[in-house]
Amino acid sequence: MIYHVVPRTAWTAESGRAYAPASLAEEGFVHCSPDEATTLAVVNAFYRDAAGPLLVLALDETRLTARVEWEAAAPAPPPGVSGDTLFPHVFGPLDRDAVDHVLEVRWDEEGRASGLRGTG
Repeated sequence: MIYHVVPRTAWTAESGRAYAPASLAEEGFVHCSPDEATTLAVVNAFYRDAAGPLLVLALDETRLTARVEWEAAAPAPPPGVSGDTLFPHVFGPLDRDAVDHVLEVRWDEEGRASGLRGTG
């Protein structure tokens, strides 16, 4: 599995189509993480001020139709993540059929992402 963070409103907005976040148009790929712990570090580094519930898509890499490349973080990985960690970048939209399951980010009292839970 690889993991992608998405606001719930963005994920549910066009449920009939492949999901293409802004990063695909802006950077040419969709950012993903290699595991749940790294995903939480990414949330804490980049999504603490995001509005609404945050979801994490657990993607079966073998079911994606777009190319996936594992690359080093640039300029550096988020705090708490090893410098030699490679991140999966998906060079195309995320196929909804590739989503194995969806998790929701849990927050602690200090506003930090503390875990992931199933959505149903």
